[in-house]
Amino acid sequence: MKIGITGTPGVGKTAIAKMLGEFIKIQPLNEKEFALKEGIGEFDKEENELVVPLKKLEESLNKYLKKQKNAIIEGHLICEIKADFDYIIVITCDPEILEARLEMRGYKAEKVQDNVFCEGIEYCRKHAARKYPKKKRIEVESRKSIKETFEAIIIELNKRENK
Repeated sequence: MKIGITGTPGVGKTAIAKMLGEFIKIQPLNEKEFALKEGIGEFDKEENELVVPLKKLEESLNKYLKKQKNAIIEGHLICEIKADFDYIIVITCDPEILEARLEMRGYKAEKVQDNVFCEGIEYCRKHAARKYPKKKRIEVESRKSIKETFEAIIIELNKRENK
């Protein structure tokens, strides 16, 4: 099974990917780590982040996925590309909760507001809806705990796999 996990920074993608990876015995891969390994993108010192060309990411990721029987890829750019996933999990979060999480992580105020705005307009959810058919999309709101969010995802995956 090939799974993409996306959402705004701070919604719990990495934690969910790790839990899901342990559950189905797959080592999850972060899109940023993948891009660095593949030599895609350039580091923007001013923004202190890796800028990844989406087309190159999409091409490289699809080449990688063709060689895999199972994979979990997580990252906020996954919603903006069309990759060969069996399922794309979109994790959302209440913008006020997201704001508190990002502030606790030490994000700069401008970056916090950018991400809270993106969550408020449902950026990742809308982009994923344009790129992936409904039958492949699993949309889950970040729950009180990562464990609850993970359980909601497992329930939905089981429903779809057992049809």
